[in-house]
Amino acid sequence: MTGPVPGDVAERLTSLVGALRAHGVRVGTGETVDAARAVTALGLADRELLREGLAATLLHTPDQRRVFDPVFDLYFPRGVGGPDGEPAGREELRDRLAAALADDDRALLERLAAEAVDGFGGYGSSPGSDGWSSYQTLDRLRPQTLLARVRDTVRAGNASPGFTDRLLEDEIRRRIEAFRRMVGAEARRRVAERRGRDEIARRAVAPTPDRVDFLLAGKAHLAELRRTVQPLARKLATRLAARRRRASRGSIDLRRTLRGSLSTGGVPMRPVLRRRRPARPELVLLCDVSGSVSGFSDFTMLLVQALHDQFSKVRVFAFVNRIDEVTGLLVHGTADPEGLGARIRAEATLTGRHGSSDYGTALGEFAERYGAAVGPRTTVFVLGDARTNHSDPNLPALRQIAERARRVYWLNPEPGSLWGTGDSAAPDYAELVEMHECRNARRLGALVSRLLPV
Repeated sequence: MTGPVPGDVAERLTSLVGALRAHGVRVGTGETVDAARAVTALGLADRELLREGLAATLLHTPDQRRVFDPVFDLYFPRGVGGPDGEPAGREELRDRLAAALADDDRALLERLAAEAVDGFGGYGSSPGSDGWSSYQTLDRLRPQTLLARVRDTVRAGNASPGFTDRLLEDEIRRRIEAFRRMVGAEARRRVAERRGRDEIARRAVAPTPDRVDFLLAGKAHLAELRRTVQPLARKLATRLAARRRRASRGSIDLRRTLRGSLSTGGVPMRPVLRRRRPARPELVLLCDVSGSVSGFSDFTMLLVQALHDQFSKVRVFAFVNRIDEVTGLLVHGTADPEGLGARIRAEATLTGRHGSSDYGTALGEFAERYGAAVGPRTTVFVLGDARTNHSDPNLPALRQIAERARRVYWLNPEPGSLWGTGDSAAPDYAELVEMHECRNARRLGALVSRLLPV
C-alpha cells in the first residue's frame, strides 16, 4: 500500500489544482484525490512520467494541456535557482545547441535552456537579476537560424535515413520549437521563484481559447474556436431539448382536475396538465461584422447555424452601415467556416458611402426592409459593441423591433466598464432591450443556453 503524499508536495499539488481551476479547467475533489494517488505511485524521480500521470488524472480534454503544462512547470520545476558555473558565451552555446538539436537530446536541451536564460535572459540592475525574459533570451540566441547547420549535421551523420529534405526540416523545426518552449518554461520558473508561483500562474499562463476575449483573439485563437463550434452546439442542443421537455409538461388545468376529482370525493388525486402545442420558436440574428467585432459575430453565427434544428426558422442579417440577409451564405458555407467572414463581406451589401459601422442606419434599414421577419414567436439577438462612430443611434428603430418581437437580447463583446465611453451608445440601447456582456466563448455558451427560447 502506498503512503500519504508529503506535505510540501501536497501543497504544490493543491496549488496546481487551484491554478487550473482559475483558468477554467474543472477539477473536482475526486480528480484531486486521484492525482495525489498518482504522485504517491509514480514518485518524483521521473518528472515527465509525473507530468503525464497528473495530466491523465486531472484533465478532460487534450486542449487543456496548453494550460496544464506551463502550470505544472511552475509547481513542479526542474530545479531551483540557476545552473552552476560561469555562463557560456553566445557562440559556444549556439554550437552546443546545434549538436543537441541534431541528436534530439532532450535532457541536454533542457540544461541548455537553463544556461541560455541564465546567460542572456536576465534584466535589471539588482544583484542577480530583477527578472528573466524568454523573448530576450531567444532574440539573442536566435535558435531558428540553426536549421541549416542542424540539417547538414544530421545528413552527414546519416542519423535519420529515409528522411526527405522537407520531412527533415519539419522535424528540426519541431525540435527548435520544443527548445523555445523550454526557454519559456525556465524563464517563468525563475520569475516565480522571486514573485511567487501563484501570481505567475495567474498572469503568465495563456488561457484556453474559450476564455480569450473575442476582441483580443488573433487568427489562431479564432481558428481553434471554430473547431469547437460543433461540440459546443451538441452540448447546447442537449440542454435546450431538456428544457423543452420540461416546458412541454405544461401547468395544471384546474377545471379538468376538479372535474376528475368528483370520482374520489373531491380529492384531486390525479392532476390534469394543460398540454402545450409543440411549436418551435423563430430566431433572428443581427450581426455587426466590422473590425475586431467580426470574429465574435462569425463565431456566434456558426454556433447558431449548428443549432438550427432547434428552431422552426433561423434568419441571419449582417451589417456595417448597411444591412443584408446572409442566411443563405451561412447555410451553404458550413464546409468552410474559416472563410465565412470574407464570403459575407464579398457577397453581401454591407457598406454605403463609408466603411465605418453605423448602428442607427442599419437598424432603421432592417426595420423598414425586413420588419416582417420579426413576429410574436421571434427572438432577436443583436451582436455588436454598440459603437456608432458618433452617428444617430436610431433608438426608435430598435424600439420598433422590440415591440414586434417576443424577446430582444443584445450581446456585447466589450467589457461593461467601457459601455458609454467614447462613441458607445450601449447604455441608451440597454434601456430598450436586455444587454449582456459577452467577452469570450465560455460566456457566450452560458448566455445562449440561458437565453435561447424554448
